[in-house]
Amino acid sequence: MKKYLYQRSIELTNGAFTSSLLRQFAKSPKSRRFIPSYIKTYQILTHDVEKPVESFPTLHDFFIRKLMPTSRPISKDSVVSPVDGKIEIAGDLNESTQFLVKGQHYSLADLLGDQELAKQYQHGKYAVLYLSPADYHRIHSPVNGDVKKQYVLGKKSYPVNAAGLQYGKAPLSGNYRMITELETEFGNMLVVKVGAMFVNSIKLTETGSDWQKGNEVGYFSFGSTVVLFFKANSIKFVEDMSNGQRIKVGEALGNMV
Repeated sequence: MKKYLYQRSIELTNGAFTSSLLRQFAKSPKSRRFIPSYIKTYQILTHDVEKPVESFPTLHDFFIRKLMPTSRPISKDSVVSPVDGKIEIAGDLNESTQFLVKGQHYSLADLLGDQELAKQYQHGKYAVLYLSPADYHRIHSPVNGDVKKQYVLGKKSYPVNAAGLQYGKAPLSGNYRMITELETEFGNMLVVKVGAMFVNSIKLTETGSDWQKGNEVGYFSFGSTVVLFFKANSIKFVEDMSNGQRIKVGEALGNMV
């Protein structure tokens, strides 16, 4: 019953009209006055923000803020986190290329919309990285690689917070999402960017095919999730990585095998 009520309440509020209203407000000059309370509510540290807080013209501009270049050092010899956020879960894909998040089983084929591509990642590894409203929302490349394939799936989006992952209608594989397959020196990997409730905006700032580790490639509007997939025998996660752990852009996720 709890799951049903949660899904119904989201269905009633997650339409084009409500999304448009929220987007318009966040991008309007009127939203600027809410930046201080937003910072206080989410306890956002602003010491490493590139510009003074008072210089942001709208709440949206603050949300997609850039940081000082030196604030996120990039680990040289590792696959690194592409975002600031929480490691919701990291583990192994099973034989049927399914993975578990908050008690829900997801099919990689459903997430990718491509059965043959999913099969290539059988027995591989995955990591789900959740960005809260408080987090820095720019996305960076986790490796040096060439974009082999990039496409978008889905329309509506459900929340990707803890409640959404547990009670939502498979938000990872149903939400608006952008899939990027990278060809790297240790084999191909997938960077799946998942939109959050109300605003499906995933903006690319790197439109070329050459991704350099640590460089910005895009950003989210509002809280979102990135899911990384690696082929079998291509990566070993760092030993001290655990579910629920906080991580920042440039910090090590794993090493090439």
